[in-house]
Parts: sequence; C-alpha cells; structure tokens
Amino acid sequence: MKRFTLKALFLAALMFASVLFGMQQANDGIQQMRGFDDPNYEEAITIQEAESGELQASILGNEVSSHDLQKKREQLEEMEAYNFFSSLGKQFSATIQALMEETIQLITSLINGE
Repeated sequence: MKRFTLKALFLAALMFASVLFGMQQANDGIQQMRGFDDPNYEEAITIQEAESGELQASILGNEVSSHDLQKKREQLEEMEAYNFFSSLGKQFSATIQALMEETIQLITSLINGE
C-alpha cells in the first residue's frame, strides 16, 4: 500500500511539473512566433478619455463613435430578422414552464389531500 501511495504521489508531482513546463514552453513559443517583444504592442481595443471628457474608442486602429453604433442598432431594429431557433426555443421554454407548473400543482394537491 505504501509503494502504491508513493508511486501515485510521484506520478501526480511529475504531471504537475510537466504542466508547468508545458505552459512555460507555450509562452516562449508565442513570444518567438510574434518575432519581437514590444511592450508598446497595441491592443485590439483602446478606450481613451478626451480632454472634453468624452470617451474615444478605437478597434484595430479604426475610430469608433457612438453615432456609428447607434446607426448599426437602428439598422438591426429595422431588419427585424426572424430567427427560427430563437422562436423554437421560446416555444419550448413556454411549454416546459407550463408543464412544470402543472406538475407542481398536481404534487401540491396530492400532498394537501385535495
């Protein structure tokens, strides 16, 4: 029994060390794949506050304003696209909810002896 416990603990410690080593190797590989280590590497999304207090956002270097987002929102509302799976999910949810309510009422009435 002692040998089994020692083997199991040794194996667990070996796996843990292997995971840590693999994570370090993956990090080094990512650094090498990028080709350089630049601390000024730009992020995909940047949000800055202007002097006037407004927030300015840029996605991949392209400026985005709230007017652009408002236009896209209006376009989506105008489209009112029909989503089959969404409506199917709503119907399924309503059916399950009604079924569960009836089941709970039945169980309650049996418990109360009505």
